[in-house]
Amino acid sequence: MTEQATGAPHPQARARSGGQQPTTPERMTGAQSLIRSLEAVGADTVFGIPGGAILPAYDPLMDSVKVRHILVRHEQGAGHAATGYAQATGRVGVCMATSGPGATNLVTPIADAHMDSVPLVAITGQVASKAIGTDAFQEADICGITMPITKHNFLVTRAEDIPRTIAEAFHIAATGRPGPVLVDIAKDALQNQTTFSWPPQTDLPGYRPVTKPHAKQIREAARLINEAKRPVLYVGGGVMKARATAELRILAELTGAPVVTTLMALGSFPDSHPQHVGMPGMHGDVTAVTALQKSDLLIALGARFDDRVTGRLDTFAPGAKIVHADIDPAEIGKNRAADVPIVGDAREVLADLIVAVQADHEAGHKGDYADWWKDLNRWRETYPLGYDTPDDGSLSPQQVIERIGQLAPEGTLFAAGVGQHQMWAAQFIKYEKPNTWFNSGGAGTMGYAVPAAMGAKAGVPGATVWAVDGDGCFQMTNQELVTCALNNIPIKVAIINNGALGMVRQWQNLFYGERFSNTVLHAGETNSNSGSTVGVGSTVNRGTRVPDFVKLSEAMGCVGLRCESPDELDAVIAKANSINDRPVVVDFIVHEDAMVWPMVAAGTSNDEILAARDVRPDFSDGQED
Repeated sequence: MTEQATGAPHPQARARSGGQQPTTPERMTGAQSLIRSLEAVGADTVFGIPGGAILPAYDPLMDSVKVRHILVRHEQGAGHAATGYAQATGRVGVCMATSGPGATNLVTPIADAHMDSVPLVAITGQVASKAIGTDAFQEADICGITMPITKHNFLVTRAEDIPRTIAEAFHIAATGRPGPVLVDIAKDALQNQTTFSWPPQTDLPGYRPVTKPHAKQIREAARLINEAKRPVLYVGGGVMKARATAELRILAELTGAPVVTTLMALGSFPDSHPQHVGMPGMHGDVTAVTALQKSDLLIALGARFDDRVTGRLDTFAPGAKIVHADIDPAEIGKNRAADVPIVGDAREVLADLIVAVQADHEAGHKGDYADWWKDLNRWRETYPLGYDTPDDGSLSPQQVIERIGQLAPEGTLFAAGVGQHQMWAAQFIKYEKPNTWFNSGGAGTMGYAVPAAMGAKAGVPGATVWAVDGDGCFQMTNQELVTCALNNIPIKVAIINNGALGMVRQWQNLFYGERFSNTVLHAGETNSNSGSTVGVGSTVNRGTRVPDFVKLSEAMGCVGLRCESPDELDAVIAKANSINDRPVVVDFIVHEDAMVWPMVAAGTSNDEILAARDVRPDFSDGQED
């Protein structure tokens, strides 16, 4: 799916669009003004669950012809669905919940959106203003709880403040570095009468995101790019958020430098492009990880030097100068000092860099990276991504995910849970276009995939949407398949079922002497060193898989399929792709001992990357390691 296909404008432009034409003042309740405000800012989908404190808002919501409400089965599902909607469309995702436990169930998806810079507005009901602070029934200080994990939050106690607050919330969520904003509204503010008019007068005196980069810094960055011998364009999710992928490609091809795209940036630069050397990180491509380590210049664009990319920070890219461009000044220098710090929107930074680099080229200053590419190409040929098929003829999880990607219709969107299947989906599905890959990168939230896929499909109904999930992740939020079935949201779910918490099991295998404590999910296997066995002495027989995902899926109104053999693989995937009138769940029974490689063990240097178990790459290239 291209940027043009989504029809989504740049977030900054959407926030400045001004909404509807000015309206005539009308008397109505605060709840009615809330719905009118959502309509005015362009919200067309809200994921939520009603409850006592937010109930006044649900009455006028029933009359709205512009805002579709999707009744989820759990508030966590509402939050992740709003995130998937935002990631697929580029618009602000909206979720709604009541006070107390309804609001606190949103904490995980809010934290998830905060870590991954997703524009989200979470609207929660609160007890009546006079009852706040009295430990009233279903009261929770959700503003205090979420203060560290929101870009901003509001407590609204007056009906007349609702339109202004909604306008400000959407503006804050979408501009600058995107992120979640919470709007907590007291019940009496929803019930009381007010005068509604649009647009409201907003008041955000301290909020002035810098979007235009400083010209001097741009010129210095261009000079370093053209002087470098081993540069790398280190591309993070901020490039995707800024809708700057076209500019990224122009700069990359203009310079001829290699490009690495982080887990959050997959698709921002085509996987098939000859300058793309892969994904860096703990389970990144050997070439991408090594390119960063041996570079003499990193041009970090919308990336934050997180620990999964850097490994042990004091050993990361020891010989590299750093150009760090980010919309959030707090990120620059936070983990790695920048030689050239650039604060600005990624699209504007890239556009200005293109002009500056081109000017240097015209003046006779152009980088020569021929020797660098000889090294990079040698590493790519020597250490490509790959996997072994099981000797017993069972399904390889990598093969399953690879074939799902190869057989998917054009423009398919992919959402992944967290764990081994997430890494395999990042490695073995090829992402050629932006906004086609969604996952929980920063928080690593199990249970993300199914509701995020639901939100993406609701936002882009014409696209095929696959959720690649693990059997552990799936059991956390699979109830949202009921939501999908009842709301005509026909997503497809691939359960990579190895009967275990796969990534935790991998770590137990590698670092805990193969003591698989409490990582087995199906019946009939030992779950601890005590020797106790799940299923013995109960009504569940040894070896029985619980639950039966096919029966569970059918009970939730979905088509349930199972695949246990490589011979069935293509036919089952084709059948899943052919069903578009209801959700489809495929239970892929895969080998339990598959591991994710390459790997940089947590807390170690990227120099210690393993291409496979006990296989450490040899970079005898004359450079210092």
